[in-house]
Amino acid sequence: MLTGRLCWVPLLLALGVGSGSGGGGGGGSRRRRLLAAKVNKHKPWIETSYHGVITENNDTVILDPPLVALDKDAPVPFAGEICAFRIHGQELPFEAVVLNKTSGEGRLRAKSPIDCELQKEYTFIIQAYDCGAGPRETAWKKSHKAVVHIQVKDVNEFAPTFKEPAYRAVVTEGKIYDSILQVEAVDEDCSPQYSQICNYEIVTTDVPFAIDRNGNIRNTEKLSYDKQRQYEILVTAYDCGQKPAAQDTLVQVDVKPVCKPGWQDWTKRIEYQPGSGSVPLFPSIHLETCDGAVSSIQITTELQTNYIGKGCDRETYSERSLQKLCGASSGIIDLLPSPSAATNWTAGLLVDSSEMIFKFDGRQGAKIPDGIVPKNLTDQFTITMWMKHGPSPGVRAEKETILCNSDKTEMNRHHYALYVHNCRLVFLLRKDFDQADTFRPAEFHWKLDQICDKEWHYYVINVEFPVVTLYMDGATYEPYLVTNDWPIHPSHIAMQLTVGACWQGGEVTKPRFAQFFHGSLASLTIRPGKMESQKVISCLQACKEGLDINSLESLGQGIKYHFNPSQSVLVMEGDDIGNINRALQKVSYINSRQFPTAGVRHLRVSSKVQCFGEDVCISVPDVDAYVMVLQAIEPQISLQGTDRLWRPTSQFESARGVTLFPDLKIVSSFAKVEAPGDLRTTAPKSAVLEEMLHNLDFCDILVIGGDLDPRQECLELNHSELHQRHLDATNSTAGYSIYGVGSMSRYEQVLHHIRYRNWHPGSLETRRFRIKCSELNGRYTSNEFNLEVSVLHEARVSDKEHVNHLIVQPPFLQSVHHPESQGSIQRSSVVPSIATVVIIISVCMLVFVVAMGVYRVRIAHQHFTQETEAAKEVEMDWDDSALTITVNPMEKHEEPGRGEEETEEEEEVEEDVSSSSSESEDSEEEEEEEGMGKGRHGQSGARHTQLEWDDSALPY
Repeated sequence: MLTGRLCWVPLLLALGVGSGSGGGGGGGSRRRRLLAAKVNKHKPWIETSYHGVITENNDTVILDPPLVALDKDAPVPFAGEICAFRIHGQELPFEAVVLNKTSGEGRLRAKSPIDCELQKEYTFIIQAYDCGAGPRETAWKKSHKAVVHIQVKDVNEFAPTFKEPAYRAVVTEGKIYDSILQVEAVDEDCSPQYSQICNYEIVTTDVPFAIDRNGNIRNTEKLSYDKQRQYEILVTAYDCGQKPAAQDTLVQVDVKPVCKPGWQDWTKRIEYQPGSGSVPLFPSIHLETCDGAVSSIQITTELQTNYIGKGCDRETYSERSLQKLCGASSGIIDLLPSPSAATNWTAGLLVDSSEMIFKFDGRQGAKIPDGIVPKNLTDQFTITMWMKHGPSPGVRAEKETILCNSDKTEMNRHHYALYVHNCRLVFLLRKDFDQADTFRPAEFHWKLDQICDKEWHYYVINVEFPVVTLYMDGATYEPYLVTNDWPIHPSHIAMQLTVGACWQGGEVTKPRFAQFFHGSLASLTIRPGKMESQKVISCLQACKEGLDINSLESLGQGIKYHFNPSQSVLVMEGDDIGNINRALQKVSYINSRQFPTAGVRHLRVSSKVQCFGEDVCISVPDVDAYVMVLQAIEPQISLQGTDRLWRPTSQFESARGVTLFPDLKIVSSFAKVEAPGDLRTTAPKSAVLEEMLHNLDFCDILVIGGDLDPRQECLELNHSELHQRHLDATNSTAGYSIYGVGSMSRYEQVLHHIRYRNWHPGSLETRRFRIKCSELNGRYTSNEFNLEVSVLHEARVSDKEHVNHLIVQPPFLQSVHHPESQGSIQRSSVVPSIATVVIIISVCMLVFVVAMGVYRVRIAHQHFTQETEAAKEVEMDWDDSALTITVNPMEKHEEPGRGEEETEEEEEVEEDVSSSSSESEDSEEEEEEEGMGKGRHGQSGARHTQLEWDDSALPY
């Protein structure tokens, strides 16, 4: 090659290349062009394509084949040399440089760092250029275009990362899973070697899980919900360059028990605060069907209150008060009243005093005294009762008498009776011959399961002879069997009415009770002459607690629901699980009593699920929960007022008598404990008495120290005061009883009008009375307020001054804020000795004022006489022998020169007397105030007349 190029030299010299002779400049230029055209006859030559590799973050490109350009004009200088390689393309990060012009070797390199993640390969065009014919020649020849394809070689610079920071799965216990879940990691490197994840690994040790190369996690043993409910494991990943993940991922596996259909997310205990209204029972409950295709579901929610009172939480007022509240007709006779002096026939019975429930154990009965119930009932009457009864003991059950009216002696005839026999309720009514003389209906039989279910039920028997109707829990039942009998023959044998057994007075050696009742009774009443309406019956047996639904409008379509009459059972039905869940979440408990019975109410939710094409597909366990009704705040009922009265004999003898409680106040409060304001102190907690409003059901006024003598004394109250306030009362020599459900203000107004009269008060010193009020039939009682009334006799007052009466009324005390240990409110009283002291002091002050007046009059008279005598000598002469001066020292003198101190002292005495008199006058009736006011005016005038005196005979 080199030899060839040297052979060209003589030829070039022979042609005169490079010689400056032989002509001018223009001719030389033409010759050079001609020579160049003859010398640079060929284009450079390169390969048609190149393949290269460059490692990222490096500038050297390794080409295959190497970058070399050839020119056939070699070894001619310039024409046979390679001066440049040019790359065609925009913004390519490569450049080509010539390493050797003569050999045509070149190099392809990167102008800036190459990032495989941005671009993995490049393709462009490259051409080679020779040097032309000479150094100044610009007419370079270029080769053909060659394609260069460069691939960027990746570097493992990125670590794998997981797509999720944490994974969670739920598995069922007792199963082996092929794959519980799959974790996945990625790598940002560009090459398959470094961008692909070749392996996963569980970092956490001693866990029953394994993972494969694809990231699938499985359990290696059966999991137990009871052993462990949740697992937390860490997992890492490796790319194919064995670079681990930058951060491990957390996998949580929750173990759930074997899927069992049932209700989820409910609490067993639901607390109910009195006064809370309607409280949801299961606000988050939902049904788990284990992916069963459910077509319909029926839910029955039952509130079990059979052990609360008489079957549920009802008002515990007396039967008499409840009858009045419900608008029942008057004349109802309570056959099982609370034991008292007037109703002592129930004193020997077993009783639960909190609810007035009488328990009969088959060995006792009660005789109703004569005169309580009329001897012969009319064709219309009503019998009501609460009864709880179980199956009768023994193989052959005997009659169990609830109510029986039989012969007291000689014979054993039953005139009317109500009894249970073989779980059948039987009512017997035998007419007398004077009422009927034909074969008439006599026994009425009802067969009901509720009679022996050991639950409380309310029974009402309406008699409109010959028709007898039974109401049980508000529902009507006709007798399934009616038997006839002849009327009873007339006789003069007395009858005995009994409860809990039947009196057998004849046909036995010794009269005794028979046919005893086994069970519990309450509110047994009889109403002669009238039947009760359906409305009253429903009211009397209504429960004050039950199930409720919040927002019926939001139940959703397709939900059917039904309540039983007492709202203790709710049935809902629907075909959509979501709607059923929302409907059950709205079921709530409500108790409208202000003071509900505290304790547990059991709840049960039962379900029936149907699937498509099957009658019953899955079985849902019942929900057993309970409502805990908390204890209500107990009220403290306080009676306050004047506890000592003095009245003149005339007022005791008057037609209106003495008003006993003109200023009585009934206040109910409860103690609210408050923490001290400064939490850093160790001071004890204090209690604030806050007033509360509620009803009362009776107030008893008892006579202390012996009953009233009806021949000379009595307690009186206008019936209009009772009727307009819907209250009733009974009066006896032992006291006065006001009853009926009413507000405290109503009872106050009625008690203000209680009067005491005594036609012979001369021998009476004092009379003592005691008031005690109650709410809820004695569940909450007031303090015992004692009043002492004394007679103010004439001998106790001055002859010149008549004192009408004196009332010392203590201020009305209200405890607003006091420590918890503070005792009850103390009432001050004023004893008669204080009144006596006040009168004596007043009289002494009056005598002192009179003496001072006399003294001042005498001094003034002497001074006046001296001035008169002097004036008489100067001006005129006049005779004063007949002068008489009359002075009233109790009057206010208007003339100048009178002492102001005397006037002030006199006014103070008069104000003391008048204020004492006005206090006593406030408690009298308006008519008495007018009459007594006139008397006091007359006495005052007489007192002033007696104080006028003639001083003409006084020695000076």
